[in-house]
Amino acid sequence: MIVSNSPQYRHADYRHTKIIATIGPATQSDEGIARLINQGVDVFRLNMAHGSGEWAAELIARVRQVSDQVGRQVAIMMDVKGPEIRTGVVDSPIGLSVGGQLRFLMTPDAQVASMVPSVTVNYPDLARDVKVGATILIDSGLIRLKILSTDDESVLCEVLTPGVLSSRRHINLPGVTVNLPAVTDKDIADLKFGVEAGIDFVALSFVRSADDVQTLRGILKGMKSDARIIAKIEDQAGVRNMEEIIREADALMIARGDLGIEIDYFKLPLIQTELIAACKIEGKPVIIATHLLESMIESPMPTRAEVSDVSNAVREQADAVMLSGETTTGAYPFESVEVMKNIVKTIEPTVSRSLNSRLTLTEPKSKMLRSAAVLGQELGESGIIVFTRSGFLGYMLAALRPRGLPIYAFTDVKTTFNQLCLPWGVEPFLMDFSDDPEQTIANAIECLRKSNWVAPGSTLVVITNVLAHGKVIDAMQLRQVG
Repeated sequence: MIVSNSPQYRHADYRHTKIIATIGPATQSDEGIARLINQGVDVFRLNMAHGSGEWAAELIARVRQVSDQVGRQVAIMMDVKGPEIRTGVVDSPIGLSVGGQLRFLMTPDAQVASMVPSVTVNYPDLARDVKVGATILIDSGLIRLKILSTDDESVLCEVLTPGVLSSRRHINLPGVTVNLPAVTDKDIADLKFGVEAGIDFVALSFVRSADDVQTLRGILKGMKSDARIIAKIEDQAGVRNMEEIIREADALMIARGDLGIEIDYFKLPLIQTELIAACKIEGKPVIIATHLLESMIESPMPTRAEVSDVSNAVREQADAVMLSGETTTGAYPFESVEVMKNIVKTIEPTVSRSLNSRLTLTEPKSKMLRSAAVLGQELGESGIIVFTRSGFLGYMLAALRPRGLPIYAFTDVKTTFNQLCLPWGVEPFLMDFSDDPEQTIANAIECLRKSNWVAPGSTLVVITNVLAHGKVIDAMQLRQVG
């Protein structure tokens, strides 16, 4: 039994950078799912901020079914909502003018002056955590407020930028470490559905420390799930603790929506570069998310600035670029994927072929992988074959960033197969392993040849085990395709 993803590209223009698409009303039909899969999307994201556990379970089942029908598999990421601070329900929208005032109420029955418009907030510790003179941002920063005073029941603010406040608007508190749980009751309820349906990744929102990741890992362990954890960096605490978070998580997402509100906007490119570099040091996958092709929600063509933004993510060698509103509610979801592919295809050949020198390799096998990457690049028109059950070899080779060298990762574990869809440059294959290592290698090469991944006569680098004098040892071999 062999399951492979039908190649979307020949070796000459093989795509290393993975594409993540968020599923929503514009794409969640069977036809839409099939089209995204055939376009080459590698990971489907389910945004649980706008969905229920029942919706996720039904959608996951259909994605798996459609994947089987079209002959190409994708990974599935459940992006849990996480701790959010939001305003409450208002009877009618509140108009706010510069110099005016707005009061946040900790409880609906708080006793306050009636002359000032007020709105409840779902965070009872707001008055305790903020300071007079600090800034509160509402609705993705569109409404900016300055805190004038606080008491046990309310926070009084001055309006700095005008706007209209409607119900359940998101609140950002730049620089404030809030006292909220890393995983909410809704997250746990959603995760139960996702784990039962077979999710491959969980993206955890608003990660502030390594403890948040550990909390989620304990919950997943209790649910007997092998899903990998993607930590979303969305505020100053996450940036401040990036190194410990990256070490604890399985991957990182730079969620630039809230992050761009929480920090000075002009520092965002520097923070993005710093986070990518930190992931390269630890050998962890990194995803660039939010606003990559935002204008394509309404336009069939991207802006020139968006093209440059995606190009920069490819040059910095992020593992994946992600589409959000573009493929959930946008008018041009499939065009957005094509635009993303075209940018990646154009920019990747211009990126340096140098390996990731920031990655610290301590184990002999890891150093052998680096040697294999160097050899494969020097051979030209080559590739690396690895056999893995945990996914370690595929992830480690991806972390080395051997541009121009496809990483063919064979596994006999379905979960590992799906999770290998995320890391940079890895093409996964699900294949039964033989008791005879030589037969396993032969089967892998024949699979690549039949599916047109490799041409007859080309030379491949193979990482495998061999039996020598009764001992199993790691080996690097050269094999020519028959």
